[in-house]
Amino acid sequence: MKIFRNLKRHSLFWPVKLFLKRLVGRELWLQKELELKTKILGEWEFYPDEFKANGIVYSLGVGDCLDFDLQLIESHDAVVFAFDPTPYSVEWVERQVIPENLNFLPWAVAGSDGELTMAQRVNKRGRKSEIMWTEVSTNIESSEVIQVPAYTIATIMRKLQHKKIDLMKIDVEGSEYEIVEDMIRSQIKPQQLLIEFHHRFKNKSKIMTINAIKHLQENGYKIFSISETGREVGFIHTE
Repeated sequence: MKIFRNLKRHSLFWPVKLFLKRLVGRELWLQKELELKTKILGEWEFYPDEFKANGIVYSLGVGDCLDFDLQLIESHDAVVFAFDPTPYSVEWVERQVIPENLNFLPWAVAGSDGELTMAQRVNKRGRKSEIMWTEVSTNIESSEVIQVPAYTIATIMRKLQHKKIDLMKIDVEGSEYEIVEDMIRSQIKPQQLLIEFHHRFKNKSKIMTINAIKHLQENGYKIFSISETGREVGFIHTE
């Protein structure tokens, strides 16, 4: 384990790992379309030059980390609206001291309004995650699932009286595909989109990520950032 930890610190570890995953078909062969001077806050890369003070940020998926949101507020006076309906996240946020510019809402963001059925994510060893929850089929009957309020981005913008979104971070354990398609249908185009794709999940696929990226590109977005894992992709609207 110590040897593996040391390897992870090597500058070539992540590029080599991503190359091998692409080679065996586990990750996509993505390329940047724009070279921009980016900045990393928390674990997310964004383009700061066109992000104005008091910009509106939607942060979809909190878990137990607000690093990106808090640093964006500190460095750019952003006004952040963070969304996460999971019990762990709601309780965790309640224990934090958060600034005035950070607004937490215990809602799921989805492709349609209504209720979302969620269950704790289970790893390959059968162990449940306390933090991460994923959407499940509505016909599942179990005491271990929860029902949470869910809204589209368009509905949320009406509720919050927002006319535009400057930056949106999406880390929602597989629900990103429905959210992206609904935004495109509704012609909602945040200036920047930072998305973690979950095609590695059993009920998702690489073709879903390929289609989502293609639809974004057809609607004026270009890729400016790809993370070391190849799963977090930054898009900027150029039209």
